[in-house]
Amino acid sequence: VDVVRVGTTEELRAATLAAAADADTVVMAAAPADFRPATYASGKIKKSDDGVAPTIELVTNPDIAAELGRLRRPGQVLVIFAAETDDAEANGRAKLARKGADLIVVNEVGVDKVFGADTNAATVIGADGAVHRLSEQPKEALADAVWDLVCPRLPLPS
Repeated sequence: VDVVRVGTTEELRAATLAAAADADTVVMAAAPADFRPATYASGKIKKSDDGVAPTIELVTNPDIAAELGRLRRPGQVLVIFAAETDDAEANGRAKLARKGADLIVVNEVGVDKVFGADTNAATVIGADGAVHRLSEQPKEALADAVWDLVCPRLPLPS
């Protein structure tokens, strides 16, 4: 296992694209923020005398998963994740198509769900239309179940 420490989405993008170039499977299990501040303050942003909060302009971060979907080689398997709150399955299907992935693992997020919990449930949707609903279970078991869906999609060694 190679660990590459990054501090920004741009650094994550560069590291991910480099690692994906030779990978049989790319699993995008963590997602960076969709947006970042357009400018960074060199020091503390002080409260104004009138108490009005400053406006912080945001810019869109690169969509690493979509870029991987466009760049992937034939036979490379791309697995992405979606944390959704409303109409999770429909939003997952749309994201799967937009990103050009093989599988999307859709997690419904909310109070006491996913983040900080020891267990999780997921729906795994394939680009081929397959749908697998994985019941709530320890996250390690859920990861094993996802890999069980990835492995048959890998090309056989020649």
